Amino acid sequence: MATTKPGERKLQILQALAAMLENPKGEKITTAALAAKIAVSEAALYRHFASKAQMFEGLIEFIESSVFGLINQICQQQEDGLSQVQAITLMLLNFAERNPGMTRVLIGEVLVNEDERLQLRMNQFIERIELAFKQALRQGVAQGQLPENEVSGRASLLSSFVVGRWHRFAKTGFKSLPGEQAALHLALLLR
Repeated sequence: MATTKPGERKLQILQALAAMLENPKGEKITTAALAAKIAVSEAALYRHFASKAQMFEGLIEFIESSVFGLINQICQQQEDGLSQVQAITLMLLNFAERNPGMTRVLIGEVLVNEDERLQLRMNQFIERIELAFKQALRQGVAQGQLPENEVSGRASLLSSFVVGRWHRFAKTGFKSLPGEQAALHLALLLR
């Protein structure tokens, strides 16, 4: 019998959960179904996570560290404010496209019947994205690319655009890709 290294089983559980979330029918995820998917007992799941909410927190932590790590890279690599906005937007759309199951977490769909703090955390995540847009747009203001009085409105609009594309992707069973015509839409949003 092969033994798993510390942390491997936890990662395996989170990967299985993310894979189950890719089911476009959006059925409720149970610990019994999750345990069956990776051929362990429910008790084994609870040795790594105290609750299903903690499992979702693990996915949220992965999303946060991935997305904000990429945003930091974009901001370090590009000095142009509007180029940062474009790169951040495209990255957020591509992240969802590459991680369909995670998209259901991003929009809060799978968190509806879970612990309320999970949805609050995703709301804060969206607020942080809007803040990242504001920072990039302020860079654009400093570079004379747009007027200062448009920063908040554009950041809100960009956040809504991204979240809307995520919703559309999830609600179409992952058929309507978030990045579809994104360059055209961004050009319109950043005029």
